Amino acid sequence: MTENKEPLVEIFCDGACSGNPGPGGYGSILRYGKVVKELNGGSANTTNNRMEMTAAIEALRLLKRPSSVVITTDSQYLVKGMTEWIGGWQRKGWINSKKEPVVNRDLWEILLELTSPHSVKWQWVRGHAGHAENERCDQLAREGIPK
Repeated sequence: MTENKEPLVEIFCDGACSGNPGPGGYGSILRYGKVVKELNGGSANTTNNRMEMTAAIEALRLLKRPSSVVITTDSQYLVKGMTEWIGGWQRKGWINSKKEPVVNRDLWEILLELTSPHSVKWQWVRGHAGHAENERCDQLAREGIPK
């Protein structure tokens, strides 16, 4: 049996918006062994989906070397985008199934770039269902919304 030499990093992330669009925030937790880092931030005019994506982006930006990463989010948009839809979007020149330009292409491209050196597993959890890290990320995201 071969041992995986890449470190395992767990990322939990969530976004929130007050109005959609409107002021929004994101929250992320990175866990590497016993080391835990929380981060959050926000934008004065954004959408919930952009904040969900930004939460993952900002966490991934902190990784310094290729890693095995499990990203847990309550955003089906983010999970399905990265695991089911993005390949087709790229093949079709960033045009979606409705023959329209893909919304949030700028952030999808950043996610592709940031995930490329890593082995990433995307995992969906139901929001507001008692998942401890998801609940904490939701709190961080709400705290990140500009007043």
